[in-house]
Amino acid sequence: MTEAVPFTDNVRDLSNADGYQFEFRCERCGNGYRSAFQRDLRETGQSLARGLGNLLGGRFSQLSSAADSLLDRGTNSAAKDRAMRQAVGQIADRFHQCRGCGDWVCGDVCWNDEIGQCVRCSPVLAEQLAQLQAEARRSQITERLATTDLTAGMDLRTPSIARCPSCGAQSGGGKFCQECGGSLAAERTCTSCSATNPVTAKFCSECGTPSGP
Repeated sequence: MTEAVPFTDNVRDLSNADGYQFEFRCERCGNGYRSAFQRDLRETGQSLARGLGNLLGGRFSQLSSAADSLLDRGTNSAAKDRAMRQAVGQIADRFHQCRGCGDWVCGDVCWNDEIGQCVRCSPVLAEQLAQLQAEARRSQITERLATTDLTAGMDLRTPSIARCPSCGAQSGGGKFCQECGGSLAAERTCTSCSATNPVTAKFCSECGTPSGP
């Protein structure tokens, strides 16, 4: 009976013209392992024949062409089956197939050995508890912060402006500009009629009196 070649659905073929190599990846975290590179001895002989053909020409060139025809890297072969079987043997003990979801997962990070399933289907209790505790702490901090007075002593009635109306410097807060000493009040009172006007107004909107410098 022909022996079946074992395989998984998380394997990528990295084989090239010189030999065979395969990469296996965890379907949960993406961590992966590569099998050891297996050089194809026929390819080595083929390269030697090709080199002789290029050097000597004639009959040796014909031998090189014949060697090229013996190996078609675009198709499967018995050699590739053997290489795949060896690769699976090298990597198999690093992966488990979860009976819950069917995914192939790594044993180092994503396998719950106590339950016999991946940690997506059966999370590790200690890790899940740590995650829930972290989420609870964030939630409780948010709730406490919402009821904590962070504005004590701040003047919340007076409109705030981002730049000094006198010199245009960025406002750092307070009542006066840190660059020119000008007032940072958003409004000013008319000296003639006591009406309130924007600090940028040149004349009072009530009586027309010119605003101060």
